[in-house]
Amino acid sequence: MIRSRKRGIEALVKVKPYIQLLTACALVGCTKPSVSPKRPVASAPPRTYTNPVYAGSMPDPSVIRHSGIYYGFGTTGAERTRDGRVFTVLGSRDLAHWERFGGALLPPSSDERIQYWAPEVTETGGMFYLYYAMGGLEPERFELRVATSVRPQGPYVDQAKLTDCESNRFTIDPFPFRDDDGQWYMFYARNFTNHDATTHPGTAIVVDRLLDMTQLAGQCQVVVRAHHDWTLYQANRHMDVYNATFDWHTIEGPCVVKHNKRYYCFFSGSNYQTTRYGVDYVVADHPLGPYSSEGDHPRVLQSIPGSVRGPGHHSIVFGPHDRFQYLVYHAWDPTMKVRWMCVDKLVWTAEGPRSQATTTPQPLPR
Repeated sequence: MIRSRKRGIEALVKVKPYIQLLTACALVGCTKPSVSPKRPVASAPPRTYTNPVYAGSMPDPSVIRHSGIYYGFGTTGAERTRDGRVFTVLGSRDLAHWERFGGALLPPSSDERIQYWAPEVTETGGMFYLYYAMGGLEPERFELRVATSVRPQGPYVDQAKLTDCESNRFTIDPFPFRDDDGQWYMFYARNFTNHDATTHPGTAIVVDRLLDMTQLAGQCQVVVRAHHDWTLYQANRHMDVYNATFDWHTIEGPCVVKHNKRYYCFFSGSNYQTTRYGVDYVVADHPLGPYSSEGDHPRVLQSIPGSVRGPGHHSIVFGPHDRFQYLVYHAWDPTMKVRWMCVDKLVWTAEGPRSQATTTPQPLPR
């Protein structure tokens, strides 16, 4: 981003003497030269982009905009960035062209076996908060934590654990949401082993109030449980920690926006490695619900056979000109080695929010 700005400034410096010459000619008159000097014609900047916008590993992308710059954060698992930190950090001015900044979080533990998932960053009162999940040393054990920094790109320093209202051993994918009245809420995913004829066991989403940016109220409410077959993660999954076997379903990656006075909790469902994985939503009149039921298929974003596999776990941001909203999501590369970062427009239709995964040139985000 800085390099492109420098090129623009250098071009302006080169053109300035020519502008001064034209001004002088207008005042005193100039003789037309016998041979017109050849000047390089500046090429117009590209007006389209093509997914992926970042062809490196960038699972679970979280994107915020601050002072005209977009900052993207991605899961690194048990790996570390080149500067020894956790979570990849990218930067962009247009959502389409990204540069790598380094890592976001100073590792809170020296144990290199620990995994770090699903970073989510927000800002309030001049402080930046990075929420994330940490664990992996035991089966189905992850906890929510929060770190802070005075800069959006970090480095972030761990501050506290956020405890689930029922001390659930598996809590992941935190998403902070600030309502218009200033109240903050935390949406996140956790495990449910109870089930009935219409509700499946599995990972699902709850919400709780934040007493401050580092403490939950301990009064969580269910946002959405799995009721449809498309969210199946694995059939006959034996889980030793529960001493039981389940047809396990997964609803994860909450992302909440307010639209026309209603609260839309977007989520990703199914097994992230499969073509069933996609994005759906539920809607309510209050952040704490109650929420409508989910769809019987991923209505917002889904795989395209032979082209896009496993799109989801996204952010929603406005484009540089605040005209449209965009989904920033991950999808598998053709070899299924890494999850790329992609961007596509979100459209609000009479049937609800919709998007379409693309692999062809698209107009630059606006």
